[in-house]
Amino acid sequence: QVQLVESGGGLVQAGGSLRLSCAASGSIFSMNDIGWYRQAPGKPRELVAAFTQWGRGTNFAEFVKGRFTISSDNAKNTVHLQMNSLTPEDTAVYYCWSRRYGLDYWGQGTQVTVSS
Repeated sequence: QVQLVESGGGLVQAGGSLRLSCAASGSIFSMNDIGWYRQAPGKPRELVAAFTQWGRGTNFAEFVKGRFTISSDNAKNTVHLQMNSLTPEDTAVYYCWSRRYGLDYWGQGTQVTVSS
């Protein structure tokens, strides 16, 4: 069982930045994949960015390349999502996600709202 707790969402103006954090209940090196999805109203959940292959790789959605970065604090079992140059289209609930031994785990989600 993996527990994921997000923090750092909020309201920001277009062009601004936010940093999301996800604290995992176990070592992030034990996760096949760990990262972030988002879901906007009326839209399916979509991958934003993730560490893959036990941290050896990364995967970014095309719409965030050059704007968002993913990093980890291994000592604290925490993954961060730094979001820059935010636009209203980035407004969504952001979920921390991990996959371990073929099972998916989700955090409770944190709201990100970008005003124009």
